[in-house]
Amino acid sequence: MSEVIACANQKGGVGKTTTVVNLAAYLALSGRRVLVVDLDPQGNATSGLGLDRTASTGSIYPALLGRAATRDLARQTQIDNLWMVPSGADLAGAEVELIGVNQRERRLQQALAEIREEFDFILLDCPPAVGLLTVNALTAADGVLVPIQCEYYALEGLSQLLSTINLVRDNLNPRLRLAGVLLTMYDARTTLSADVAAEVRRHLGNSVFASIVPRSVRLAEAPSYGRPIARYSPESRGARAYQALATELIQRYPSIATGEAPHELAVPEMAVGA
Repeated sequence: MSEVIACANQKGGVGKTTTVVNLAAYLALSGRRVLVVDLDPQGNATSGLGLDRTASTGSIYPALLGRAATRDLARQTQIDNLWMVPSGADLAGAEVELIGVNQRERRLQQALAEIREEFDFILLDCPPAVGLLTVNALTAADGVLVPIQCEYYALEGLSQLLSTINLVRDNLNPRLRLAGVLLTMYDARTTLSADVAAEVRRHLGNSVFASIVPRSVRLAEAPSYGRPIARYSPESRGARAYQALATELIQRYPSIATGEAPHELAVPEMAVGA
C-alpha cells in the first residue's frame, strides 16, 4: 500500500521544499519507489531535483482538470526510483481557475488515484499558503509532514495549520493524520534553538521526529546545482540528518515493507501559542 504525504506549512522559509527534495532522494536510495509532485508555482522542488522549471513539460495542473494523465506528466530524475511531476507556469493561476471546478478540493486525489499503487511514497510539496492547492494536497494525502524552524515565533501559525488539517479531516479526508513534525534550521551554538526544540516537543510529544535538520551551508548550496544533498554532499551534517529522517519515516510506515497497518499519529486538537 502506498503512502501519500503532504509537506505543508503556511509559513515560508521553514525548509519545506528542502525536506521534500532530500527526503525523497533518500527514500529512493533506500529502494522505495517515490514520486514528488511539485504543487508550488515557484517550482523550487523541480529545480532542486535537476529539472528545468522553465521548460514547457507540463505540471500537475492539466491532470487536475482531467485533461491529462498524471502518469504522462511524471519525469525521471537523476536518482533511480525517483520520479517527479514538475511545477509549471500554469500553476500560478490554479488557485483562481479551480474555484469554479466541480469537486475542486478532490481534483488532486482523483489525479493520483490512477498511479498511487505504482509508488511506495508520493510526496506533495505544498505552496506556503493554505489555498486550494494545499487543500487539494491535504485531501489527497494519508499524512502531513510539518517542518518547523528552530527560530523565534516557530510555533506562530501552527495552531492555524493544525486547525486546517483537522477541518480537512473532518469534512473531506477522514483518513488524514499527522505523519510527523520535523525540526529544521537547528543551530547547536544557540540556546534559542534548544529552547524552541524543547517547546515544540512539549506541545507535540512523539509527533515530533527524533531527527533534527541543522543549519547547513551545504543544504543551502545544493539547490543551485540541481542536486539533492545525497548527490551534492553526502557526508555533510545535513545529508546525515535527512538520511536519518528517511529511516525514521520508513519505521513509522511499516506497511510499506510488511503490509502492516501504519502507526497512527493523531492530529492534536489544540491551540498552540507563539
